[in-house]
Amino acid sequence: MDIVLASKRRRFVWSVAAAITAVAAGDVLFYQRGAYGGQTGFALAALLLLAIACRPAIWRDRRAWVAAAAAFAFALQMVRDPGPLPWTLYWVAAGMTVLLPATGTFDDGWRWFQRLLAHALRSVVAPVLDLVRWRRVRRARSQWRFNLSDGLRGVALPIIGSGVILLLFVAANPVLAQWVDRLAGPGLWELDAVRIMIWIVLLVAAWSLLHPRPIQPIMGTFDGSGELPLPGVTVASVRRSLIAFNLLFAVQNGLDIAYLSGSVPMPAGITLADYAHRGAYPLIATALLAALFVLVTLRPGSHTAAIPAIRRLVGLWIGQNLILVASSMLRTIDYVEAYSLTGLRLAALAWMALVGCGLVFILWRLRGGRSASWLINANLAAAGLVVSSFALTDSAAFVASWNARHAADVGGRGAALDLCYLRMLGDSSLPALIELEQRPDIAPALRDRVRYVRNAVLFTLDRRMHDGGWTWHGERRLAAARAEFPDLPARLPMPAGDRMCDGRLKPPPAPPAPESSPLTVAARP
Repeated sequence: MDIVLASKRRRFVWSVAAAITAVAAGDVLFYQRGAYGGQTGFALAALLLLAIACRPAIWRDRRAWVAAAAAFAFALQMVRDPGPLPWTLYWVAAGMTVLLPATGTFDDGWRWFQRLLAHALRSVVAPVLDLVRWRRVRRARSQWRFNLSDGLRGVALPIIGSGVILLLFVAANPVLAQWVDRLAGPGLWELDAVRIMIWIVLLVAAWSLLHPRPIQPIMGTFDGSGELPLPGVTVASVRRSLIAFNLLFAVQNGLDIAYLSGSVPMPAGITLADYAHRGAYPLIATALLAALFVLVTLRPGSHTAAIPAIRRLVGLWIGQNLILVASSMLRTIDYVEAYSLTGLRLAALAWMALVGCGLVFILWRLRGGRSASWLINANLAAAGLVVSSFALTDSAAFVASWNARHAADVGGRGAALDLCYLRMLGDSSLPALIELEQRPDIAPALRDRVRYVRNAVLFTLDRRMHDGGWTWHGERRLAAARAEFPDLPARLPMPAGDRMCDGRLKPPPAPPAPESSPLTVAARP
């Protein structure tokens, strides 16, 4: 028992020392140096290394190593190109890294959602709670010789005395003062609300990984099997519903195949873009309702799910739903080709693909008698792959490149190039803008506008890189731009303010309206 308590004590002391180290390093990096870009990724990776070093249980858990590898990958992406998505996925993976050794077998995503949510909420007040609990344990176990208060009293006099003497020496010796400034930075003695908030955030973030306390989920997994008595849901009503649904879906899918394939001309007054844009999202909602219907009325182990005719009707209906999802994706692609690609439309295509995967998983679960945990984990695995691919790649650069190559201004089938949108994408659009500017087949007026937008994006990137927002992608893009345009100055000037966001000249201001003379009212005789 004493060995276990001593081991816990050592881990706690090492966790405190690591947390203080993390706060001190974060103060230098984020406050004194003003870093806020890719340096955050290095800080996240170092914090995870500290947590692994302070928690030997992670070393012996292969599942924790898998989660740690994912966390390091997202930290590397924060170095390359920071964003909210890799930031969020890093904390999910890092939280699983420190919580997995304290759990048994991996159960399901719903329970892990509860664990991670409780871990995040507790982390806000965890340093205070753990300090109070530690002091209570110290007082209750008198056989422990070391006491926090006694320890502080024992080191207070030498630390305070040495600090006073050091301050006096610094004031009297300019050489020593210069050494201290170089070692600690000129802002060491300055305290303000921003700095204190940075310390608190760093402490909470570090302590959440250095000293986690797993919390058992309150709610179990949705079972989703067996009979679920619902009013109006009988074998006959489910069979009739599936027959009617299959007929309605057959009509809708037949129309989509006829119109979207070009076999039948569109009716008068309706364009293909209108047809594509209007139906994409409602059809996905229909597919989601179909999935909900199957989950509620055909639960594995229920009487309706055991009837072969109903199972065949369900298979046919889910197949038609998959055709409907494919039609929705084709509609969205046609709309993108007629207009332009945006980040939201790209995410919508990924969401539609996930809906299709979910339908396949539902059918697989029904035919194989799989559990609800299996269905949750399968959908979460598919969603994790898609979200991770978005987090680890620069989708904005893909969007900018696609629009620059398919716009009507450069002979494509899309709409006119939206340079305001490319400028809003930031330095992700820089490679596409450089490639577009160097094309020999664009009009001189468009080339001038592209050059202005490119200069504006370069100026913003250059200023951010010099102000602490360094990123690996940003450095590479800036270097590539300087290689393409060797005459660029060392510090890029601010673009002229006489143009709009797309490079067009601002219209001259309207002349002021002439002042009207006051009306003279003739006096009556």
